[in-house]
Amino acid sequence: MKRAGKRFEIACYKNKAVSWRNKVEKDIEEVLQTHTVFTNVSKGQVAKKEDLMAAFGTDDQLEVCKEILAKGDLQVSEKERGSQLESMFREIATMVADKCVNPETKRPYTVGLIERAMKDVHFSVNPHKSTKQQVLDVIRLLKPTMQIERAKMRLKLVLPTKEARRIRERMLPLITVEQEEWNVDLEIVCLIDPGHFREIDESVRAETKGRGTVEIISLKDVEEGDEKLT
Repeated sequence: MKRAGKRFEIACYKNKAVSWRNKVEKDIEEVLQTHTVFTNVSKGQVAKKEDLMAAFGTDDQLEVCKEILAKGDLQVSEKERGSQLESMFREIATMVADKCVNPETKRPYTVGLIERAMKDVHFSVNPHKSTKQQVLDVIRLLKPTMQIERAKMRLKLVLPTKEARRIRERMLPLITVEQEEWNVDLEIVCLIDPGHFREIDESVRAETKGRGTVEIISLKDVEEGDEKLT
């Protein structure tokens, strides 16, 4: 990192630094090789306290290390960068395969098939964006080219009689009803997009003052066996 006309470097484990930036790694001791701030790590040239004060407003080495970790450029070789991007590409494909199905057959796609589809739509990994965000980007990119959507969650809603009809009407745009049964309360088995779970759960709790319940029957509504493209 360059600041106040000086260059500052830290010695860290590159993979851990990426995890720190993505808020996966929480322990700074796992990231830094030393708390010392350098002007040149490879030559062992340590930054002067007065230069740290001028550039960062503090000579606290750990605080400066944290700022460089957050805002500095990671120095990686082309080989390392290529390996990192390849690993992220595979991770994204694995997450898409885990979360998605063919909506017609409800069968999941293999990781290899998703990887080929990602290459076909010329998807490029963004190393500065989290894999979770990029999974959603990939799903959007693949939808025009193949039958794919996020696997549905199956829920059981139990709604107290007094509020049941009103809450049911409000929920209908978010749920696909599979089964309904009036006992003492209204019990609904339904499928939902996973992205709507929190909204449904919070709504049921709030509108029934905690007397209604939302039970997850299955996280993914899928059929056995992998989907194949022909």
